[in-house]
Amino acid sequence: MHDVIPLLMGAPGGEGGAQGFFVSLLPIAAMVGILWFLLIRPQQREQQRHGALVKNLRKGDEVVTVGGLYGRIMSLNEEKVSLKVADGVKVDVERSKVTRVLNKSAEPDKS
Repeated sequence: MHDVIPLLMGAPGGEGGAQGFFVSLLPIAAMVGILWFLLIRPQQREQQRHGALVKNLRKGDEVVTVGGLYGRIMSLNEEKVSLKVADGVKVDVERSKVTRVLNKSAEPDKS
């Protein structure tokens, strides 16, 4: 009985030192891999998609902002977008706050 207790508690003599260490790291590495594919990788893809959307904004596009504001792009520069939200109402928003393009404009951008 006394000979079994040290083996159960992880005393030397059970597994090899380095081999046992690497085997104990295997579940941690598997969890990191699972987190990568379930959380980090999809987030990176979404950031790339949003970056491409913001880069390809054009005058005349109908868009939706983060705050849920619908409008048509009247003008834009590197930092901000001017949206026409109603007759006679123009709002400037940060370019990165555009989340969705509803209708692409038919006219090419001349800037």
